[in-house]
Amino acid sequence: MKQTEIDYWIDTMLDSHTGVSDLNFTVDKPLQVETAGQLVPVTIEPNITALTPFQTEVFALNLIAGNKRLLAALVKNGSCDLSYRLGDKARFRVNVFSQRGHFSAVLRKLPTEIPTIESMDLPAAMNEMTDILNGFILVTGSTGSGKSTTLAALLHKINLERAVHTITLEDPIEFVHPHHKATFNQRELGSDFDTFSNGLRAALRQAPKVILVGEMRDRETMEIGLTAAETGHLVLSTLHTIDAGSTINRCLGMFEHDEQPQIRNRIADTLRWIIGQRLLPKVGGGRVASFEVLKMNLRVRDIILHGEDEDRTFYDVISAGTAHGMTTFDQYILTLFERGLVTEETALQYCSQRNVMGRGLDQLKAAKGETTTSITGLAMEEEAGDKFGRNDGFSR
Repeated sequence: MKQTEIDYWIDTMLDSHTGVSDLNFTVDKPLQVETAGQLVPVTIEPNITALTPFQTEVFALNLIAGNKRLLAALVKNGSCDLSYRLGDKARFRVNVFSQRGHFSAVLRKLPTEIPTIESMDLPAAMNEMTDILNGFILVTGSTGSGKSTTLAALLHKINLERAVHTITLEDPIEFVHPHHKATFNQRELGSDFDTFSNGLRAALRQAPKVILVGEMRDRETMEIGLTAAETGHLVLSTLHTIDAGSTINRCLGMFEHDEQPQIRNRIADTLRWIIGQRLLPKVGGGRVASFEVLKMNLRVRDIILHGEDEDRTFYDVISAGTAHGMTTFDQYILTLFERGLVTEETALQYCSQRNVMGRGLDQLKAAKGETTTSITGLAMEEEAGDKFGRNDGFSR
C-alpha cells in the first residue's frame, strides 16, 4: 500500500458525508466514518467490504512513518498518538492501537478555523474567564465532547485582547493560533516534550503568563499546575470527568490521604472556573452542546475545604448561582428543550438528576398548555358521587 493510496482512502472518506468527525479503520469492517455520532460505511474503488489484518497494519505503520518513539509506545502500551496532515485539506489526531492481535486506527478530524465564544454559542460567562490573571480554569467532559474547541475559543479571545506570552502543551496540536496581540508558542507531546509534567515544568522557565496543558493526567502534572497557578500564571487544562463535583474529587484523589488538608487549601485558593460539557443528539440531526459552569465563591470554597454533605453539595451551589454565571447541566438542558433543540427523551437521558429534570420539563410543558401526565380519568370524590346518583358521599 502506497502513501498515495492511503491519502486516497482518507480523502474519499472525508468527502463521503457531511460533518465527518472521525475515520475508523477496524479489521473485518469496511471503511467507516462517524457523522452526527453514528458510524456509517464508506464505499471506495475498488470497494472494501471488510478490512484485512494486513491492510490495517500497513495503513497504521504508514501513518507512524518509522517514528521510533511511536513504535516503542505501540509495543509497550498497545497504542500511540500522533498527528497526520492530508495536504492542505485537513489535519487529524490519530490513535493507533492493537486489539485481538490486529491493528486498528481512528483519525479525529481537527478543525482548521479557530472558534470564537460567539460562533460556538458558548455560555456568556466564558467572556469573564479571559480577564483572569492567575489560577486554574478546567474544562471537563468525555472524549469528543468539545473540550479542546472550548479552550481554543478562550485562547483566541486572550490572543486578541492581551499582550501576553502563551505556551500550549498539546497532544497533538489541534488549533494553530497565529500571533495577534499575544505571542503563542505551541508545543506537541512527543516531538517537543516527552511528558506533560516535564513540559509544564519547563514552561515555568519560559516566562509565560498563560499556559495550556492538554490534560491533567497524573499527580505530578497536577502538582506542577497548582504551583504555576499559585505563582501568577493562568493555567487552562482538561479532565475526563462528568461534572464539577467529580472534577474536584478527581483532583483531590490524585493525592494521598495525609496530603488532603493542604491540597484542599491549594485547590480552593487557585481554582477559578470549571466548565463541564456534554454533547446531546439534536432535533433534526447533528449534536448540540450542553454545559455546566461553576465559578469559585465562598460557598464553593467552603465545600472544597470541608467536603459535601446532604445539605450542602456542589450541585446545589451551582443551581443557586445563576446570577453569577453558573449553571447546572439540568438547567442548561432545559433551555435547550425550551428552544426546541432537544427532545424530552434526550433531556431525561442526559440530565444529572432525573427528578429535577422531570419537574423542569413539566413546568415548561404546563406553561405551553401541554399535558404533563399520561394519567387520565381521575375525579374528585364529590364528582364520583354525583356520577352514581349520590350527593353527599354516603350510601343510603
